[in-house]
Amino acid sequence: MRMKAVVACASLLAGALAVLSPSAAHAAPTRYEAETSPAVCTGTIDSNWTGYSGSGFCNGDNATGAYAQLTVNASAAGTATLGIRFANGTTTTRPTNLIVNGTTVQTPSFEGTGTWSTWITKTVTVPVNAGSNTIRLNPTTAAGLPNIDYLGFEAGSQPPANALYVATSGDDSNPGTPASPLRTIQRAVDLAQPGYTIFIRGGTYAPSTNIQLVKSGTASQPITMRDYNGERVIIDGENMPYTPGAVGSTIPRPERGAVHIEGEYWRLAGLEIIHGPYGIFGLDTSHNVFDRLITRDNYESGLHLQGASSDNQIINLDSYGNRDPRKNGESADGVAIKEGSGSGNVIRGARLWNNSDDGLDFWLFLSPITVESSVAWGNGFNRWNLPDYTGDGNGFKLGGGDPDPPADHVVRNSIAFDNAVGGFIDNGNPGRLAAGRCTAWRNGGTGFDFADSGSTLTKNLSVANGAQVSLGSSSSGSGNSWDIGGTWTFASTNASTITGPRAADGSIPSSTFLHPSNGADVGARI
Repeated sequence: MRMKAVVACASLLAGALAVLSPSAAHAAPTRYEAETSPAVCTGTIDSNWTGYSGSGFCNGDNATGAYAQLTVNASAAGTATLGIRFANGTTTTRPTNLIVNGTTVQTPSFEGTGTWSTWITKTVTVPVNAGSNTIRLNPTTAAGLPNIDYLGFEAGSQPPANALYVATSGDDSNPGTPASPLRTIQRAVDLAQPGYTIFIRGGTYAPSTNIQLVKSGTASQPITMRDYNGERVIIDGENMPYTPGAVGSTIPRPERGAVHIEGEYWRLAGLEIIHGPYGIFGLDTSHNVFDRLITRDNYESGLHLQGASSDNQIINLDSYGNRDPRKNGESADGVAIKEGSGSGNVIRGARLWNNSDDGLDFWLFLSPITVESSVAWGNGFNRWNLPDYTGDGNGFKLGGGDPDPPADHVVRNSIAFDNAVGGFIDNGNPGRLAAGRCTAWRNGGTGFDFADSGSTLTKNLSVANGAQVSLGSSSSGSGNSWDIGGTWTFASTNASTITGPRAADGSIPSSTFLHPSNGADVGARI
């Protein structure tokens, strides 16, 4: 089967956008299905993988020169947003050049999505000229592009009618237009309806009560809350209650999170949430996308989901410096999905570091969660001089509870290094976990601790930890460094690239960090 999809879309948008009325040009991003005329697919239109929209998807021929191309019209020069919904069922990232009017403006990569039936949308911003523009996505390796479901196009110079704008200089009596923005994010949330986008202008927003997302969008019309045109937006919860809570205190559930979400079908993108009683706290919330967020220096976990929560995507999250003085460091994780159940939750491209408890924690969550291409380091150290410190200090804590429930979590192509205790641990989870192509390096405890589960470990690399591996009698696997034996060295132990600024598309920059110097097909490749 050809695993790469191509849409040669010159006629796709040239024809479709040419007939847009002026009012339609102000609408939300227009979707163009890859399998429907006037789209052109150089491969086949398939429907053998679930989860696509429309009647199928484009599965193109593998070729370096086979490209996806859009010819679009913009009424004025400026920027435009292109959303590409794709699936890549391999573990190999598929790099491309994004070419606008003959000039390469970005080099986005399409990461593995776990399976061919797992679809995500990559959003990129491109410059456009007034009039006709040619936008080409050109694969740079023979693997080609991923399977393409649809593409969305929105000219940034023409704000959609169902948009609300917020600015620190605004007023909540304003209509929420670009010229007359609102002042508070909560006011915009209260006004938003399914299909709306809330654009937040750059600046620091420091409300005295948390932002409550309790209404819902729909599958076809989610509600989006995002930064405006890449401007830095900080939501500062320092003025909220329980920042921090007293030692031993309990935060009432409605007050958890600088951003508290109980609604569904939300899209949060490009926001920085700090100093909150949790950064983001989600309760019984599903079908959301958390994209390119920063949750740092909060007084509990950076991003926490709980209860009946399913089909949430956490993409390219940076979560660090979170701590919990009220529990002496015991429960503040980078990202936590705990005490609940729900299928389809995915964490991809996360970086989780210097949190008081763990990088990631799935304590008492009963349904499988998938983690891919993520990195956790420096967790579990008392950087705040908290008394009676009890932070656990694991990179990836894949379950646990009292009693320990089984949950079949999956972690792929991820790295845990320099954590106070464990790298990847089952934490007493008796389920059938899967860990593949992961790397544990220089953790204080065990690199891979799967002593209580019936797990399958494949092609993992464990080096220079307190102990390399602890497997129970029910765990199995092959191709791991402890199966192969010998002494392992690395092409690079310089973490500056992988821990540095993210790529333009939000992904973790690629490097040779912790790649085996002998080229063995073992461990993560990020």
